[in-house]
Amino acid sequence: MKNSIQTLKIIIAIFVMALTTNLFAQRDKIDNFRSYDKDGLNVFETPKDLNTTFDGIRLRIGGAFSQQFQALDHENTAFSDTTGVVNSLYDLSPGFNLATANLNIDVQLADGITLNMITYLSSRHHSEAWVKGGYMQFDKLPFIKNEAVTSLMEKVTIKVGHMEVNYGDAHFRRTDNGNAIYNPFVGNYLIDVFNTEIGAEVYYRNNGMIGMLGVTGGEINGNVKDLDPNGIGETETDDKLARSPSIIGKLGYDSQINDDLRFRLTGAAYYTASSNTNHILDGDRGGSRYYLAMSAPGARAGDDFRTGRYNPGFRDEVTLLSGNVFLKYQGFELFSFVESGKGKSNNEVDTRNFTHFAADVVYRFGKTENVFFGGRYNTVKADDVSGQEITINRIQVGAGWFVTKNILAKLEYVNQEYKDFGATSRLADGKFNGIMVEAVVGF
Repeated sequence: MKNSIQTLKIIIAIFVMALTTNLFAQRDKIDNFRSYDKDGLNVFETPKDLNTTFDGIRLRIGGAFSQQFQALDHENTAFSDTTGVVNSLYDLSPGFNLATANLNIDVQLADGITLNMITYLSSRHHSEAWVKGGYMQFDKLPFIKNEAVTSLMEKVTIKVGHMEVNYGDAHFRRTDNGNAIYNPFVGNYLIDVFNTEIGAEVYYRNNGMIGMLGVTGGEINGNVKDLDPNGIGETETDDKLARSPSIIGKLGYDSQINDDLRFRLTGAAYYTASSNTNHILDGDRGGSRYYLAMSAPGARAGDDFRTGRYNPGFRDEVTLLSGNVFLKYQGFELFSFVESGKGKSNNEVDTRNFTHFAADVVYRFGKTENVFFGGRYNTVKADDVSGQEITINRIQVGAGWFVTKNILAKLEYVNQEYKDFGATSRLADGKFNGIMVEAVVGF
């Protein structure tokens, strides 16, 4: 029965993708939309275009698909205790990773009002199809007939729903399950700051200046459970049993200074005083591209799906600050951020800290910039939950070719090293490196 259900899901997924392909050439235009193909490169917040009209509901069905070939090696200082337990590693060999796919649905509901919903058809963490999230975006409010409101909305955008929160700028360049078009490399950053939360964000944009304020429930899923039914949190011994909202803010400047030069500089913050389970630092359910790197023998790809990343474990109290810069001069691109975090889990008394830095340098060749190469340096220093002050360093060197604007091939060499982990940790003197090849389709 279980196999029959899985087979039916696969047939439905194939049918949907086939239907999408048939409709590809005649899909409706969606206003203020970030394209899922090459046209979406280096787009951060969605565009703001007021020169729009509406003559009925419009539907756009798209998708994203990616497949990797992995050839990685890893090593550590294996530890064995008196019981004979050995902290050895999974036996890696070259091979193909699970193909991942997204189904993208965008709808123009009214003039200046759009809906976005993304479903993961296949992901490293889930074998079944499931919805990532969905939100409504308001660039106009046609149902409010007021000149002052209409004038205000010329510079304001409102997003409401269960959505990817807009903290920092790195999430605009990351791989999102099947959608790997925007990422010039194969892997995401060491701390993959990403989550879908329920809430609202309000944007103000004027002559390149950007301001955003958002409020969410602070958790991946909605939850109405009373976390403190006995009033324990009212005592001096424990005041952290109630969930608090998350506050997200961003200020910045983004301008195409001339035909050759674009410059963007932003600062961002994320704060929640208390949470039942906050996932802003490990909210990606699509999974890491480095399958089973530094994993234990017997591990399964779906269980240990964030391999190669670092999670500080701030599930209760979280404060994040980041500064982000993007510079593009002709074919040369620089994207960099520095980030600091402070927080703790629900069972900790004292807060811990981390710093996170990354710099991407990419050069795109030719008039259409269809070929590129680049490098990334990424490092994390953190007060680990184990009590150690640890460091993780990663270098990625890669190249890519847009065969068409919908088809991308990528090649990457990655080298990652773990420093100062305890002698009994599986990451003690850990290291993995090797080659990744990825094929991507986005439309």
